Amino acid sequence: MGDDGAMREVLAAWGPLTVVGPISGGNRNTVLELLRGRQRLVARRSRREPASLDWEIALLGHLSRRGIRVPAVIPAADGRLHVDGVVVQSWLAGAPPGPADWPAVADTLRRVHAVTAGWPQRPGSASTRELLTADRGGDVDLSLMPPDAVTDCRRAWARLAGTPEAVVHGDPGAPNIRVTAAGVGLLDWDEARLDYTDLDLAELPGYELPSRDLPRRDLPRRDLPGRDLPPGRLAAARTAATAWEAANGWTVEPAYARRQLSLLRARRDGFGREPR
Repeated sequence: MGDDGAMREVLAAWGPLTVVGPISGGNRNTVLELLRGRQRLVARRSRREPASLDWEIALLGHLSRRGIRVPAVIPAADGRLHVDGVVVQSWLAGAPPGPADWPAVADTLRRVHAVTAGWPQRPGSASTRELLTADRGGDVDLSLMPPDAVTDCRRAWARLAGTPEAVVHGDPGAPNIRVTAAGVGLLDWDEARLDYTDLDLAELPGYELPSRDLPRRDLPRRDLPGRDLPPGRLAAARTAATAWEAANGWTVEPAYARRQLSLLRARRDGFGREPR
């Protein structure tokens, strides 16, 4: 039985539901649209461990209580919030952002960051700061990457030292954003973790990070060059985000990850090195 069929069996724990069909766009998880009567729902089967799903569900409740539009988690008939990796959530209404909506998206992400400062790390995950010395966290396993690729990624992440850390959404692209008259909503928090907040803002269209330069600091790893990095917080964040995409997708989205690594290496003159 395929993952879709197995997931439908698990959904029996929520009682009578109609499976409308799969929702496109998810590259790592099976996502289905559901109906319970006239109520529109979404089910996602995650690869995350139970403690990681508990963290995500607690985060969504915290954000909702602070007025940030996120999906509500629908308990199973026996009260469980996830069953065999399956989480059922309310449908988040709205349309993807248009060109005029991106400032509001940035403001919403900043609110997320503001209300999660000091939040604990997601179980099993690691921030880019932690990955300067650790090899694994979430979907990242640096031991599976070529050593020179790991060095390039770590050098990019080290440039964000000294910038704010909080919970990041992790994938704030248009498919995961819904805009209504009530404001901006954010869905699909599977990639959320504690990390540098600039990573959430780096690739938003038309967005500019504060213009102050990053502080120059010795890197935790002496074998990672780059102590005298060029200034530019936005450029540093975009390069670090590209490095994250390469490392995070290395085994689960290999073709995409290798394109991101090529892009990272094309930017290496920003580290003071000539491209290969």
